[in-house]
Amino acid sequence: MKFSETWLRQWVNPAIDSDALMHQVTMAGLEVDGAEPVAGEFTGVVVAEIESAEPHPNADKLQVCRVNDGTESWSVVCGAPNARAGLKVAFARVGAVLPGDFKIKKAKLRQVESFGMLCSGKELELSDDHDGIMELPADAPLGTDIRSYLNLDDLCIEVDLTPNRADCLSIAGLAREVGVLNEVPVCAPEIPAVPATVSDMFPIAVMAPEGCPRYLGRVIRNIDAKAVTPVWMQERLRRGGVRSIDPVVDVTNYVMLELGQPMHGFDLATLNGGIHVRWANEGESLTLLDGQTVNLRSDTLVIADEKHPLAMAGVMGGENTGISGETRDIFLECAFFAPLQLAGKARSYGLHTDSSHRYERGVDHALQARAMERATALLLEIVGGEPGPVSEVVAEEHLPNVAPVTVSHAQIAAALGLDIPTEQVTRILTGLGFGVDYANEQWTVSVPGWRFDISITADLIEEVGRIYGYDRLPVSYPVAPMAISPLPESVQSGRLIAQRMVSLGYQEVVSYSFVAPELQALLEPDVTALALANPISEDLGVMRTTVIAGLLGALQHNIKRQQDRVRLFETGLVFRGALDTLQQDKKVAGLIYGPRSGVSWLNGAAGVDFYDLKGDVEALLALSEGNEITFAPTNVPYLHPGQAAIVMVNGESVGVLGRIHPRLDKALGLKKPAYVFELDFNAVITRRIPVYKGISRFPASRRDIAVVVGTSVPAHDLLSAAKTVAGEWVTSADVFDVYEGERIGAGLRSIALQLTWQHPERPMAEEEVTTAMNAVIERLQEDFEATLRS
Repeated sequence: MKFSETWLRQWVNPAIDSDALMHQVTMAGLEVDGAEPVAGEFTGVVVAEIESAEPHPNADKLQVCRVNDGTESWSVVCGAPNARAGLKVAFARVGAVLPGDFKIKKAKLRQVESFGMLCSGKELELSDDHDGIMELPADAPLGTDIRSYLNLDDLCIEVDLTPNRADCLSIAGLAREVGVLNEVPVCAPEIPAVPATVSDMFPIAVMAPEGCPRYLGRVIRNIDAKAVTPVWMQERLRRGGVRSIDPVVDVTNYVMLELGQPMHGFDLATLNGGIHVRWANEGESLTLLDGQTVNLRSDTLVIADEKHPLAMAGVMGGENTGISGETRDIFLECAFFAPLQLAGKARSYGLHTDSSHRYERGVDHALQARAMERATALLLEIVGGEPGPVSEVVAEEHLPNVAPVTVSHAQIAAALGLDIPTEQVTRILTGLGFGVDYANEQWTVSVPGWRFDISITADLIEEVGRIYGYDRLPVSYPVAPMAISPLPESVQSGRLIAQRMVSLGYQEVVSYSFVAPELQALLEPDVTALALANPISEDLGVMRTTVIAGLLGALQHNIKRQQDRVRLFETGLVFRGALDTLQQDKKVAGLIYGPRSGVSWLNGAAGVDFYDLKGDVEALLALSEGNEITFAPTNVPYLHPGQAAIVMVNGESVGVLGRIHPRLDKALGLKKPAYVFELDFNAVITRRIPVYKGISRFPASRRDIAVVVGTSVPAHDLLSAAKTVAGEWVTSADVFDVYEGERIGAGLRSIALQLTWQHPERPMAEEEVTTAMNAVIERLQEDFEATLRS
C-alpha cells in the first residue's frame, strides 16, 4: 500500500522524522518497501493566471500568452493545447530551476520573447501527464509557491503488507499502529451522520447472506457530476497510487484509502426495480468498467437488479451502470463481503483490484455505516445533491464472531523472555483497538472486527512483542548441560558407510522419497505403496518401498547424458504399509553399471558382473568386524532369477543383491546389465565388540581336500559342514579351486578345500589333524554324497 506521509501525520504526528517513522513501521512488521518524494526538486514555480492567449504570428502550434503571477504580467510562448484565458496554471518564472537542474531563462521563440514557462505535471515530476499544462483550481491564490500550495514537501511511502494485515490497508489502520508505537493520540476526523433531505430509497434484497452478511445503500439526488475533484483530494489519491477519474469515483476511492472500506456508486437511472445481491446464474455475462466482458460462474457473487448483473461483488462494477457526466442521481453502496467467499475469485477471472485486494483479506464488518456517512459528506461538499436515508440489510448470524482470547502475564514473560509491566501490556492492547479486561494476572481480550488474524493466545503475545519492539527484547542464549551422549562400542558412525562407498568408487545421490507409481509397480508388483494425497507431480505419486527405485532413476538420468560407467549409492528411508501402520526403515543401497574400469591398455572393456557387486558388499559389511557374512540364492521380483542372493550376517537376512531383471532392463531402456544391492542400515553399522586373542607361537597344520559333488551344492554349505566337525582348533576353511568338465562328468563339480588347524598353547600332533580331517570327509560324504576326487 502507498500513502502520503503528510496525510498520515494529519491523523497522528509523532515527534520523529521520516526515516525514523519508516524504520519504526518496518520493525513493527509492516515492511517499508520504499519511499520517494511526491514531486521533483524545483524552485521558482508559482500560481499564475493566463489573462489572454493569442496565436503565435510565426508558428501554427504555438500561442502567445499573457500571464499574471500576482505582481506583474509576462509574455510567455506556450505550445500546450489547453492553454486558454482565465486558466490558473503553474508558472516557472525566469530564474526558476526545474527538476534535472533545468534553469528557466528569458528566450525568443520564432521572434517572440518569452519570459518564463507554463509547466505540465511531468515537467515538475508530479505525474506522467504531458499532454498539456497543469490546470489549477480557479480559487488558487496568485503568486503562491506551487510547492506550498500543493504541499509537495511530502513523501510517498510504500509498505509491503503480509496477507494477514489487511487492517493496515488504510490511513486509519496505519495511524492506529503509529499511535500505539509512539504513545501519541490518533486524531481521526469527526464523521457525523448526514441527515436525509429526501425520502427516496431503492429496494435491496440480499439473497446470498452467507456471502454478503451486510449491505448498505443510499440514494443521492441532483448531483453535479461535472464538478471537479478538489486538488487536495486528487493529490492524496495520486500519492496513494490511485488515478483521479471523476468526483463520485474519487470520493469512493478516497474513503477506501482513508478508512479501508471499498465502495461503489451506480447511476440510479440505469438500475431496474431494486438491488439483488445473489449468486450469478450460469451463462450470465457482465461488461466491466475496464471494458472486459466476463462470463460469470455460479460460484461468483454479483450485485444485480431485476434484469441483469450490475457488478462483480467486491471486485469491479459494470460499464453500463457507471457514473458519467450526465448522471443526476446516484445509488451509493457499501457492503461487507465474507473473505472466504471472495478469496481467489478475482484472480480466477484474471482480475486484481484495490477492492478485491481488501475484501479477500478481510474488511471490518462494523465499518460500513461510518464509511457511508463519510462518503456522503464528501460528495455533498464536492458535487452537492440531496441524500436519502441509509438502507441496511444485515444477517447477524453470518457476520464474523470471534471468541475472546486470553493471555496471562506468565505466558507473555515465557514467550518473550521479558517481564513487561501490566500497565504497558494493557496500553498496547487497548491502543490496537482490542477490548481488554484484566483480572487475576490474565487479560481477556475481545477482538475488533478489523483483526481477522487474532484467534489464539500466541497471536496476542506476538502483538505485545512487536509493539514493545523486537529489537528491545533481551538476547538470551539457551542453557543446557553439554554432556556427551555415550556411543555404544557396538555401533559405528554412519559416516563410515559413505566413506567406504566413496573409497570403492561410488558417488552418493539423494533422491526423492516419492517415486512414480509405474516404476514402483515394476519393481515390486505385489506390494501396495502408500499413495500421496497431494503429489508435487504425477511422476512422484507414491512413497518408495525400496531405495533402488531412486538409483534406477538416477541411472537413467546419467545414461541419457552419455555416462556409460555409473556407480551410485544412497542412504535413506523406505516406507511400507498403510498410513496408520506405516513402517519406516533406513536402508543403504548401491548400483553399478557399465565397464568394470575405465578404458586403458591394461584392462579391456569388460563389464561389471555379479561378483564385482558381491565384493563391494563384502567390503562394506567388513566395517562390522567379527560378523559372519554369507550369501544364499533367492527370488526377488526386480532381480534376475539366477543372479540374486540374500545377504546374511550371523545367519540373519539383512538385504539382497543381484542383477536387475531383464524385463526391467527392457522397460527402463538399459542396454547393459545393472547390478544393485540394498541392506539394512543398522546391519552395516552394528558390529560385534572385538575381543583380544593372542597369536599362537606354534606352527599351523594345513590339509587340502578335493571332493566331487552335484553342481547344485553351494560351496558355502561344504565349508560350514567342514568347520562344524573339524574340531575347536580349526582356524580357517577356504575354497581354493572349482572345476567342472568332462573329466568328472556332467552335473558334477569338483571343489577343493583348504583347512588350517593351530593350537594356541602347543604343537598339534599329526594324529589329531588326521582324525579331524577324516571327520570332515565323512560329514561331506554323508550330507552331500561327496566323493574324493582322485
